[in-house]
This record gives sequence, structure tokens and C-alpha cells, in this order.
Amino acid sequence: MKKEKIELDIECKNHIRGVRDTIYLLDGKWKTIIISHLYYTGKLRFMDLKRQVEGIASKTLSKELKVLEMNNLVKRTQNNTMPVSVDYELTEFGKSLHTIIDTMGEWGIKYRKQLLQQN
Repeated sequence: MKKEKIELDIECKNHIRGVRDTIYLLDGKWKTIIISHLYYTGKLRFMDLKRQVEGIASKTLSKELKVLEMNNLVKRTQNNTMPVSVDYELTEFGKSLHTIIDTMGEWGIKYRKQLLQQN
């Protein structure tokens, strides 16, 4: 017997579309961690950010920063220094992710405590 598809109202469909867009934008192992570091530390130079984000390769960090910049979440500023240095910081739009970042952090802390209590 074939089950019928549940029809959602337009508000639910829009909400699910928004969740899908957010997941697509923050997809991958590193984007949310990079955003979190920039959220909590502010403006960072490339190598300082690489030191903060443990385990990330320079090539990967560069690629992820380009994607975040392309999506208006991160601002890249090239300084006229010798040698040339580059700063990265969240845009105002990127800073609007603060509730997601805070909620994920709080949930992760609770989850870790629960896991440790079970063992």
C-alpha cells in the first residue's frame, strides 16, 4: 500500500527551504568552525586563523574563506604592508549567524555532558 505524501502549508515549506539553504551554505567540515572563530575572536590574519582552526590545511582554509567571502559572510581586507598581509572578519550578514553559532555551542556542551554521564 502506497502512502500519501503529506502536504505542508506554504509557511512550513518556506521554513524547510530556509533550513536547506542554510545547510547548503554552511556545508562541510570547516565553514561553521571558521565562522565561529571569527565570531569569537574578531578580525584575524590568515596565519592566525589557520593556527586557531586546528587541523585545517592552508589550501583548504583558503578555499573555504573564498566561498564564505563569495557568499557575503566573510570580508577580506588586503593590507598595504611588506610583505602583503590579509585580514578576515565576518560581515554584518555573517555576524547575523550568532544565534546559530551560540545555539550550536550550547547544544554541543549539553550533548558532551550527556555522553560523559552515560560512560
